[in-house]
Amino acid sequence: MTRIATIQRKTAETEIELELNLDGSGQSVVNTGVGFFDHMLTLFARHGAFDLSVQAKGDLQVDQHHTVEDTGICLGQAFRQALGDKSGIHRYGHFTLPMEETLITSAVDLSGRYFLVFQAEFPSPKIGDFDSELVEDFFQALAANLLCNLHLILHHGRNGHHISEALFKGTARALRMAVQIDGRATGIPSTKGVL
Repeated sequence: MTRIATIQRKTAETEIELELNLDGSGQSVVNTGVGFFDHMLTLFARHGAFDLSVQAKGDLQVDQHHTVEDTGICLGQAFRQALGDKSGIHRYGHFTLPMEETLITSAVDLSGRYFLVFQAEFPSPKIGDFDSELVEDFFQALAANLLCNLHLILHHGRNGHHISEALFKGTARALRMAVQIDGRATGIPSTKGVL
């Protein structure tokens, strides 16, 4: 079974080509024009063991918002496409991840219904030249387009870079668990018969 998706999105604000392989080895080629975001997506691919290619051109002369949000939209759509009817997957995943002084928990249900809980405050509005509020915007777009429940909780943390990195790594690990094929089950992992 090949679980690969390719998404292309072109608007007046961004042009994005994204390819995702759920059963990869964590290889990535990411070029969004936003250095910190590239770093986060590279970590996401590595810790999720997803192969990920992202080529994005956005209106960075305005700000980074459209590029980050639209990449989240495309990544969510890619997960949904690659999962197909979700037959045989674990469906649920969770991970509590330490990053030096920071500790986060990420929990996901690939339910076909969208809900985001984001309980993570950043100590400053910027991480380098990156707007820290864009981390929540990214996960909002990812969850809304993947149609999943995603809960992200910061237990404690002081450094904005560490908080963001922990959120990306922890969510990658939670998704890695959720999309994994369950060797003990067959069919759709729901009593409804559909996700």
